Amino acid sequence: MRPLSTSQLVDARTRQWSLDLVEKLKGAESPVRLLPELVEPGTVLGDFEGIPVIATAAHDTAAAVAGCPAAGNDWAFLSSGTWSLLGVELAAPVITQPALDANLSNELGISGTTRLLKNICGLWPLQRCREEWAAAGREVSWDQLIALARKAPPFSAVIDPDDPRFVAPPSMLQAIAGFCRDTSQHPPKDVGGTVRVVLEALALKCRRVLMQLEEVVGRSLSTIHMVGGGVQNRLLCQWTADACARRVVAGPVEATAAGNIVTQAMAVGAVGSLADARQIVARSFRPAEYQPHPSSAWDDACARLENLIPK
Repeated sequence: MRPLSTSQLVDARTRQWSLDLVEKLKGAESPVRLLPELVEPGTVLGDFEGIPVIATAAHDTAAAVAGCPAAGNDWAFLSSGTWSLLGVELAAPVITQPALDANLSNELGISGTTRLLKNICGLWPLQRCREEWAAAGREVSWDQLIALARKAPPFSAVIDPDDPRFVAPPSMLQAIAGFCRDTSQHPPKDVGGTVRVVLEALALKCRRVLMQLEEVVGRSLSTIHMVGGGVQNRLLCQWTADACARRVVAGPVEATAAGNIVTQAMAVGAVGSLADARQIVARSFRPAEYQPHPSSAWDDACARLENLIPK
């Protein structure tokens, strides 16, 4: 049995320790006395030589979402990097059977918000493939990879990037080829084909999770705010827009740093609200916008992916 993390001992509804659960833990003594007081992000804890010490957003994803240059409530966030997190910011947690069935998590954020999200694969498979190509004597830059992917035939194979075989295989290239063979598909033949299969898969998985989020929260999400290092991959941004049939606003790359800064600014009263903070982020950075170009080919590929995921 996996040990509980401290975050699993917090009641998402009260934003305090779930003492009933803590008391059920076995041990010679109750661990309740070991638990520190919980404080909200943006709490001034004290000062050090005249400099305020502030409990900031506490988690890089929480900070990244705070750093999204968003407005309104019809948007989703996509923190994109080695791994990706796709979700929606809410006023309260969603603790329902549909949320559980979709494997969505409630994570507490700043200003009393909750992030309903799902961890999905990011650029990890492609990073591992690039390492393998380099080890074999073929150094390929990210710009070259994107150029090769553009020229490769679309949807030659569809993979589930969250399949367990892609977590830490000895060879990512062999894992991708093996998945294709096991699902009666032809493995990609070259570098460009491999890159295209991976990027298409990431975009398709975002579409699937976005649909789950919309179903659980009961409303349409018209914009995806994509932040983090993954926004530098322009092809991934565009294909995410195309697959999801949603506008993608990409940036800032350093949303985590921006979110930490504005959280601390709110704590000392320099910024009035989270909405005001996001306006500052929007004015401080110039995000790129990607308009969707949906097509039946993306719809067909999404259906192929659905058939590959165990029910």
